[in-house]
Amino acid sequence: MLTGDAARRQARAADAAARVIRAERSRILATLIRVTGDVELAEDATQDAIVRALRTWPRDGVPDNPRGWLLVVARRRAVDVIRREVRRVGKEAEAVALLDPAPDSPEAVRDDLLRLVFTCCHPALSLDAQVALALRTLGGLATGEVARALVVPEATMTKRLTRAKQKITRAGIPYRIPAAEELPGRLAGVAATVYLIFNEGYAAGAGDDLIRVGLADEGLRLARLLVELMPDEPTVLGLLALVLLQDSRRAARVGVDGRPLLLAEQDRSRWDRAAIGAGVELVGRGLRRTPDHPDRYVVQAAIAACHALAPSYDRTPWDAVISWYDVLLTVHDTAVVRLNRAAAVAERDGPAAGLALVDTLVGLADYPWFHATRGELLHRLGRAAEAATAYRAALALDLNGPQAARLRDRLAEC
Repeated sequence: MLTGDAARRQARAADAAARVIRAERSRILATLIRVTGDVELAEDATQDAIVRALRTWPRDGVPDNPRGWLLVVARRRAVDVIRREVRRVGKEAEAVALLDPAPDSPEAVRDDLLRLVFTCCHPALSLDAQVALALRTLGGLATGEVARALVVPEATMTKRLTRAKQKITRAGIPYRIPAAEELPGRLAGVAATVYLIFNEGYAAGAGDDLIRVGLADEGLRLARLLVELMPDEPTVLGLLALVLLQDSRRAARVGVDGRPLLLAEQDRSRWDRAAIGAGVELVGRGLRRTPDHPDRYVVQAAIAACHALAPSYDRTPWDAVISWYDVLLTVHDTAVVRLNRAAAVAERDGPAAGLALVDTLVGLADYPWFHATRGELLHRLGRAAEAATAYRAALALDLNGPQAARLRDRLAEC
């Protein structure tokens, strides 16, 4: 029986172990997929290593080289599985090769992650399947989280992921960064994946934290790697610009009480000016490369730049923001984009104008921010009972803890 102090120490050790594992998981999985060539085997072996780490690290301490520890355990698990299939030609030799692998340099690990993105985003898969598989495999998101990010039922997502993995295995899709001429055909899936990984970190869809730091950092790092790989591609420039501009507000997004702070409430002196400068410069480069054919990420980054450069919330250039949303709708017309545009119209023209636009939208009944936006606009119009109904609808859907707490505060005000 542990004493209170011992129990607290073990809980802290378990938390530390879990944080390290979250940070290392995708790198271990990416490397294991490279050395085994089998996505499902790599996933099973990685999960086995994680289970063992969570059982032993809180007791024995996090090892000096946690990635190496996890990789060794995962490789051994993969070898055990392969040796059980010795009837298949060449499998014993494959197992022996895995037992004494060459050491992995940091560059190899980095390339493994990028290879994994491009493997998942192979054109043999549908775009939805590409993004779903990459989010599940690279981002480490649970199936339910992937379903929520892509606004589909979890059962549908489970089937989609299974089919995608089977197709990669049957088609023998190679695990590599494709040749230069193949890159543009995969870019849509790669960019969507990287942004959704970042976005799930920047504003977690569920859980106790507003920000999942590891995922946000991973999305930012992958966006930087893509710029290194494709430095003149507008989509890549716009993606990194968007991520930098949004992430520049990270330090100002949570109040002392743990509640999320909206743009109007944030202390802009805490925004990362270096990140804003880098993001704005990338927006300029992206716009110069797309004078006649807008790119969705460059345009979204231009919207983010309008907010980042405004000296205060009441001096936000709403005309420019709305104009950029109009451009975005020409290349990426979705209900969520229209919802965000309606929120900008509400700031410029008043809540009644915004609500009129929101109430025309369809297909967002399972999207909590549709209901939360309606609730806010109704609240501003003094329609308290209707606002309360909208807030309750939002709270019935997936939200992270701090977001839900804020909405409960607004509900109480009704």
